Amino acid sequence: MSLLDGYAERLAQLKAQANLRQFSSYQQQGRFIRIGDKSMLNLASNDYLGLATDLELRTEFLDTLDLNQARFSSSSSRLLTGNFEQYEQLEHSLSQAFGRAALLFNSGYHMNIGILPALCDSKTIILADKLVHASMMDGMRLATAQYVRYRHNDLQHLQQLLQKYQQDEQFERIIVVTESIFSMDGDETDLAALVQLKQQFDKTMLYVDDAHAIGVRGARGLGCAEQYGVIEQIDFLVGTFGKALASVGGYMICDPIIREYLINKMRPLMFSTALPPISVAWTNFMFHKVLTMHAQRQHLAEMSQYMQQAVLAKGFVSPSSSHIIPIIVGESQAAIAKVQQLQQQGFYAMPVRPPTVPQHSSRLRICLTTLLRKTELQQLVACL
Repeated sequence: MSLLDGYAERLAQLKAQANLRQFSSYQQQGRFIRIGDKSMLNLASNDYLGLATDLELRTEFLDTLDLNQARFSSSSSRLLTGNFEQYEQLEHSLSQAFGRAALLFNSGYHMNIGILPALCDSKTIILADKLVHASMMDGMRLATAQYVRYRHNDLQHLQQLLQKYQQDEQFERIIVVTESIFSMDGDETDLAALVQLKQQFDKTMLYVDDAHAIGVRGARGLGCAEQYGVIEQIDFLVGTFGKALASVGGYMICDPIIREYLINKMRPLMFSTALPPISVAWTNFMFHKVLTMHAQRQHLAEMSQYMQQAVLAKGFVSPSSSHIIPIIVGESQAAIAKVQQLQQQGFYAMPVRPPTVPQHSSRLRICLTTLLRKTELQQLVACL
């Protein structure tokens, strides 16, 4: 028996369960995606503000560069020789906007697997929403702290757990972990209520991943934390640049003490080559642009509301209150069949299946962007 046979058998099982994942070759052309000879409306992109395809923005950014000084590799960790001025400029921009200290990371996943292990010890307990992103779950597993998962968006259940562990002398610190907009259900945490709950327990700190809200929520696009006026009350506010900001990397907004502590204790930060300085400069350029994109945010909000209501009117289960709109169909094979049907009609959606989502909740995940038109969404709804 070959050592590869076991892996081959597991792949065969995944295929039989309609859960096998594969790469696709494609070309992106504005709001369309071309696979082979078929062009389809792209409903699977996280480019929520449509900025990744904006040639004028790219040209404007490149015109600001001195190519003699532009660096396409940092060649080092920031703690060695990789702390270029672009990182400090972007962190300053973030700090000015959010009103608190900022720290950069190579990606959202890199960020979420590194922060909790650095912050936690055996005297810490993590209370995490049942549906937090896989990267946060991996961070919790790497941490030395115990963790308990509370029912999704059930603040009453969370309150019961907080009361229990507040009184437990074994723990000096409780860290509550959640997303603001959840990546697979598109629904939201009640951040204002969560902050009020947190303030009742003096051992509790709050970790919020705003990855799907940065750029699209709040008056200046600073996310749900800005929208609900709770930036200062969130101890660890994290997000990414790889979605609405059309760049790469992650960030944390926090107290300066936490920033300094992570620089000394967070292993993925300490031992990774930093992002290319030119990428960080692009992020800074885009961040300032996004702060003023009020019309784009309003357009996305209006389309999101239309699509949420239309999907429900068609009889589908969809908990969304955002621009991420799942159409839950149940079994994996049903999700694949529905995707194939839509792709034949010219709509590129992707199926989301276990283990990304719970068993029997496979779905189509529709991601809206400002490039889409209402008439196109009406045509999509007609095909459902």
